[in-house]
Amino acid sequence: MPASDEQNTASAPHPDHTQEAPKSQPKHKPGPKKPAHKKMSYTIQSGDTFWAIAKKLGLSVDALKAANPGVDPSSLKVGQVINLPGGGGNNNNNNNGGGSYTIQSGDTFWAIAKKLGLSVDALKAANPGVDPSSLKVGQVIKLPGGGGNNNNGDGGNPPPSGGNGKIVGAEGGSNGGGGYENYSGPASAFPPRSQWASYAFLWKQNSALIGLNASPSEVSFIHSAIETVSASSGVDVRAILCIIVQESGGNPRVGTTNNGVTNPGLMQSHNGVSFSAADPQGSILQMVRDGTEGTRDGDGLKQLLAKYGNYYEAFRGYNSGSVNKADLNDPVGATGDYVQKAANRLMGHSWPGM
Repeated sequence: MPASDEQNTASAPHPDHTQEAPKSQPKHKPGPKKPAHKKMSYTIQSGDTFWAIAKKLGLSVDALKAANPGVDPSSLKVGQVINLPGGGGNNNNNNNGGGSYTIQSGDTFWAIAKKLGLSVDALKAANPGVDPSSLKVGQVIKLPGGGGNNNNGDGGNPPPSGGNGKIVGAEGGSNGGGGYENYSGPASAFPPRSQWASYAFLWKQNSALIGLNASPSEVSFIHSAIETVSASSGVDVRAILCIIVQESGGNPRVGTTNNGVTNPGLMQSHNGVSFSAADPQGSILQMVRDGTEGTRDGDGLKQLLAKYGNYYEAFRGYNSGSVNKADLNDPVGATGDYVQKAANRLMGHSWPGM
């Protein structure tokens, strides 16, 4: 998320126009106390993931995780009952006016999304004509999933260009496991996507590595960012995850390299952003966007995949800038075993020092 989305808050009008005179206390007796809001739950169905549930109910994945601290999202069982944050995506205990929200002093899209249990991307998609860096107090914006019959979490708007709003590679895949394989040659000699380990397996395997250098909340932000960017870019979520681990070990504070080109962040992107302690969630999302969707100065996985037509040549192009299609272990001035290691990660293989 660009820094401007988070650092530019709604500008408040002159105090004379916003402060109200103190109201006198009502003389009548207060009515009966309203009953406490009933906690809502959801029963897991076949094929459910936290992302699918969040999208279906108009929630954010992070809010769903926060409401279920003892639940492992990678091990959901049919019939299992989980909590819904704030009573579910249709909770009207904020001033959303049945699908709208009125900007208050200090509001940003990130603050609104966090307050209402939404994702920033869903909020942006519901308000294509709104500049998040120029919010005004009193301005009315739309809430995703409100103001219509479509409650798919994106306000009925089409997904961002490049993807279809669905996490690519989230379903299916092999069981993973095994030791290191010395893949070599052209892309056709490397394992096809149909043989890659499942996303659930790969996240469980790699989140343990990421957790060595990131706090639990940062691990959650990385998880959410990978899924968000996969859905918007059309790049396989497993490829994004494995390149993050390959480039930085999943360390959001990883140092910036410079071999003629500045490569910062989780994916060591081309002149992209690096971690911001002032906005960890936003900066993590932008780091993943930079590496996957590219920057103004260089291609990401999305552009390279379109250029070369397969993931392995895209990986070599990402690492080296050019590709020897006959031998993907040819470093072309960069890291010789880069594609080989990426393939092993995608297969769910493990090895010392991975």
